[in-house]
Amino acid sequence: MPKAVYTSLVAGNESGATIKSNVEEFKRVEFLPRVGAAVAQEREMSTSLLGQDIDLPVVISPAGAQAIHPEGEVAVARAAVAAGTAIGHSNFAPTRFEDVAAANPKSFVQLYWSGSKDVIAERVERFRRAGAKGIILTLDNAGVIARDWGTPVIPQKINLPALIQYSPMGIGNPTWVMRFIRSGRLPDLGVPNLQHPGKPVPSMVDGMVEWLGTPVPTWRDVAWLAELWGGPLMVKGILSADDARRAVDSGATAIGVSNHGGNNLDTTPSPLRFLPAVVKAVGDRAEITFDSGIRRGADVVKVLALGAKAALIGRSWFFGLAADGERGVREVLEAYRVSIDRTLIGLGKSSIHELTPDDVIAPEGYFLDFAPDVEMAAA
Repeated sequence: MPKAVYTSLVAGNESGATIKSNVEEFKRVEFLPRVGAAVAQEREMSTSLLGQDIDLPVVISPAGAQAIHPEGEVAVARAAVAAGTAIGHSNFAPTRFEDVAAANPKSFVQLYWSGSKDVIAERVERFRRAGAKGIILTLDNAGVIARDWGTPVIPQKINLPALIQYSPMGIGNPTWVMRFIRSGRLPDLGVPNLQHPGKPVPSMVDGMVEWLGTPVPTWRDVAWLAELWGGPLMVKGILSADDARRAVDSGATAIGVSNHGGNNLDTTPSPLRFLPAVVKAVGDRAEITFDSGIRRGADVVKVLALGAKAALIGRSWFFGLAADGERGVREVLEAYRVSIDRTLIGLGKSSIHELTPDDVIAPEGYFLDFAPDVEMAAA
């Protein structure tokens, strides 16, 4: 990848403290190995999420604005099918959700609270018609973007001045640029999933302006969306147990424990430290997913042991896509599968469903819970 593309993928918000912490915190939670257990010859890794059965507890997380490979998220969707898992698709991605859903029937669409309720309602119906199996409503990162740690300026569109300005990227990265030349297309900076009926596809900048100009949603808005959609709904960006309760009360069927991969409020602690409290607060009223800092199958096993049902990965699939398109993403997912398998053996487990918090060790006082000890109100 060109340096500008690479740095946009690895950058975090402001100082980048949170993205670095997300990865480092997984080293502080350790495993308690078991020996002498009768481990099955084939370990069980299948589960379900948002009503979809999956063969691997690793799901493609929605992530937008990639200029990595001309096939983009369609290649990622096909790789997820080969791995037997689902894909979450960003509404800031340069690929239409319709094309992703056609490539992978287990597709969830991410929704930012962007535009009026009429606009949001129209998008929801569009995604419903396209076959969305669930909505991922991302609530964090609203209005706090300040990615000044290694993030390049993104041009509003690819025109002659932009081609001249960014020509060194192509000259210095012939393999990258030849992929796009052979495909007959340039890196796409549009956001077709935010397109208004009868209007041109907006640019990334246009989409950001609409989103950042929309008032931050309240729990009442979440309840409105849940009723409008009427299907599986994940509220993503939750850290506090109290917010998890409020999300469930507002109609969420899944909670995404996440700090947006280090791209929201900088110096936010790793979601790993909040996970047990969220699991305790929600109980069996909603599914729990985890993302932010996942880099290997052992990390996935840790969050499953702490109560998550599946892990979402973002940067990992970006790098696989950059390396070798669909094949690269397939190999990334297979690497996760192999790592999970080996970790289960080391823990003396035959299935991910046998994992418990007793399988991990954390420093005293490591896990955080700032929620009042009250019963969750009826939804």
